[in-house]
Amino acid sequence: MTKKQSLSDIGLIGLAVMGENLALNMASKGWHVSVYNRTVPGVEEGVVDRFIAGRAKGKTIAGYTDIAAFTASVSTPRKIMMMVRAGAPVDELMEQLMPHLSPGDILIDGGNSNYEDTNRRVALAQERGFRFIGSGVSGGEEGALNGASIMPGGSVSAWPEVKPILQSIAARADDGTPCCDWIGPEGSGHFVKMIHNGIEYGDMQLIAEAYWVMKKLTSLDNPQMARIFQEWNEGKLRSYLIEITAHILNHPDKKGGYLLDHILDAAGQKGTGKWAVINAMELGMPLELIATAVFERSLSAHKELRVQASTLFPLRQTPALYNKEEIQESLFAALYASKLVSYAQGFAVLKQASDRFGWNLNLASIALMWRGGCIIRSAFLNDIANAFSRERDAHLLLTEYFREEMHQLVPRWKQLVGIALKEELPVPAFASALNYFYSLASEQLPANLLQAQRDYFGAHTFERTDAPRGTFFHENWTGHGGQTQSGTYNV
Repeated sequence: MTKKQSLSDIGLIGLAVMGENLALNMASKGWHVSVYNRTVPGVEEGVVDRFIAGRAKGKTIAGYTDIAAFTASVSTPRKIMMMVRAGAPVDELMEQLMPHLSPGDILIDGGNSNYEDTNRRVALAQERGFRFIGSGVSGGEEGALNGASIMPGGSVSAWPEVKPILQSIAARADDGTPCCDWIGPEGSGHFVKMIHNGIEYGDMQLIAEAYWVMKKLTSLDNPQMARIFQEWNEGKLRSYLIEITAHILNHPDKKGGYLLDHILDAAGQKGTGKWAVINAMELGMPLELIATAVFERSLSAHKELRVQASTLFPLRQTPALYNKEEIQESLFAALYASKLVSYAQGFAVLKQASDRFGWNLNLASIALMWRGGCIIRSAFLNDIANAFSRERDAHLLLTEYFREEMHQLVPRWKQLVGIALKEELPVPAFASALNYFYSLASEQLPANLLQAQRDYFGAHTFERTDAPRGTFFHENWTGHGGQTQSGTYNV
């Protein structure tokens, strides 16, 4: 047996749902895989043995319970993918691995790590003679097994060596292109995954609002609503989340009726949506639709408070007033337009991060990577990629194609938001998107008053309409102040 056959092509640490399925995916593509699972004595013992004797039986997967033997089993330069919980566990695992590694070996973090942690780990690995990749992986259990969207960034010299493996296990778009390509240096891969997850939050909230308006104003039953989502999934709204929404609406409950109607309206979250909003704020970029989606999950969790408030402020709808077909058409426009706003905001944050950190992100390439495998895969990602290919640095809504789309969508979009608010139906994400669009399209905003207030109480200065940009003034508003003024800066 040759050295290449006796040693594994890649090692994988962490045999929870994602890690286990990624290992099976790698083996199915012809790679030899070594697997290892960190265990605490008395807790989760036997994980490796159960996997090797179960789903991995007969496949090119070898299991190890000793970290030294595990690392020795991987051919050099070693490629070791870590699928463990983000945060301290990644740092702890790196410290355990490094004594057993050789110069030039490659560590891949496939979890949902904060990009700033990845920045630090890339630098640390390179200081010690290793290479590090922080890679977003989207697609859940199914994607891990059958093809995910994979977003690697970090030590650029590592990309040619991991590219064959990562692209082989990635999803394929309709044109056969793997949904995996190099993102950029440092933590750029995890930053892109973070924005992907933020857009996912927005998409899910928008779809939920469309379902709620449909249910409350048209009195359609679950199968009827499912058919509408199925119709939408045949056109411009075609996407994974629209597809599964139709399935969810039709799914029966074992006790009778439909399962969706028995699920408590309290949503959870794991934090990547919150990170996206925080980092957008750090970059000075608006990401209000995604922020709204994050806050709506938080509000949904306060079920008891909402029950109490509902008794004090009863809300009423009048569904008999509305034509089902017209509401459906307006919902389509509102959902499509709001989704475009969400993607536009997300890509604008990516552009700002790219400029700020010198990452040179290719927005068209990122859109192409999201076409398959990932949770936000959508038909219009091809249109987004084409728009950025033609107008690389443009705001998405100002590109030629989407400019025309928005012109067609706005009338019914604003009609839908108006109806929902009139009928006391919460549509926070639809309304946030519409308000962002109106603000974006406003040559003038009332920010002049905001800046006057800031100068009045804090001497923060202001620019004038009759002076060049970047020239700042201070007014002694009360006649009692001095000429001392605060420095000018934006957070």
